Amino acid sequence: MWGCRWVWQWRGSRCRISWKGDPVRYWVIAPYDSTQPQVFQTAWDWDLENSTIAVGWRQLGDISNLTREQLDRKYAETLAGRPKNVATKDCNALWRFYHDTTPGDIVIARRGRRRIAGIGQVSGSAFYDEQRGRVRVGSLTEDFYPNFLPVSWRQGADREFEDQVFGFFTIYEISEEKYRVLAGAAPLAATTSGDAGPLSPPPDVTEFALEKHLENFIVENFEKVFGGKLALYTDSEGNSGQQYPTVSPDGKEIGYIDILALDRATSEFLVIELKKGRESDKVVGQTLRYIGWVKENLCQNGEGVRGLIICSTADTRLRYAVKPIAELIDVKLYRIDFQLIEP
Repeated sequence: MWGCRWVWQWRGSRCRISWKGDPVRYWVIAPYDSTQPQVFQTAWDWDLENSTIAVGWRQLGDISNLTREQLDRKYAETLAGRPKNVATKDCNALWRFYHDTTPGDIVIARRGRRRIAGIGQVSGSAFYDEQRGRVRVGSLTEDFYPNFLPVSWRQGADREFEDQVFGFFTIYEISEEKYRVLAGAAPLAATTSGDAGPLSPPPDVTEFALEKHLENFIVENFEKVFGGKLALYTDSEGNSGQQYPTVSPDGKEIGYIDILALDRATSEFLVIELKKGRESDKVVGQTLRYIGWVKENLCQNGEGVRGLIICSTADTRLRYAVKPIAELIDVKLYRIDFQLIEP
């Protein structure tokens, strides 16, 4: 209920709940770059032992008491040359870390895009400590994280998923419903439908069931399906473009792209959405949303972005919906040829 804060205190496997008067918020934070597993583990072990989590941007120094305008200016002066969208994303992340996280909030520490390293509760205000940042990673690297948040970690909360469930942002906010899914209190299928929330019952159950399997079939046979013209997108952490998580610059999760690909000839991004029984207007709107997100967050060198909607039957509503934007979104039909033959 809005206006209330339920604070969770873990004692072994038991949980005590108390009322604090403000809404609990749910955060996903990366303790370190998961592509450096040894450093990640060292930093994470230190976090567990010292009840903290940390984020980077050490080049900026102590920004804990800066105003937002001062933070933006400090970033522009220190990290000049970075694209505007990257600067906005980074400054938003730091601002939220210091000013939006509150004692009693819940934190999921992510290891890469598929694994929960731990779940805990914020127990204090964020602070800057360069010395702790250096100690946290030992002699393994000079790339230490000096911005800390006190967190009481719950034991035995690690969990790994088959699909990507986390965005690549350092810190972002998720809903209580999404938290319950990730923490294992609700079915995972509720949020892997290509959107941030649960689906309404699909109008064509058979079509929906087939297209759930179709997504995996396309990914597993990507070269053959697209005749070698497209490549499945892979990000800097080695994660594929299937069920690709998206997060807004202000750090809020906005949904999952069914399949994100690259055109081999033009380097153009292609957002592929399977209709999956969704209403035409919704799937078109969702595709446009993801096109906008890719353009803002992944196109660093002027690459183009287009959309492709794949469905089983010619839908009049869908045809009308994409007609004004035919140069931006294409529609393709798939056919399943199932036959019983004599051996």
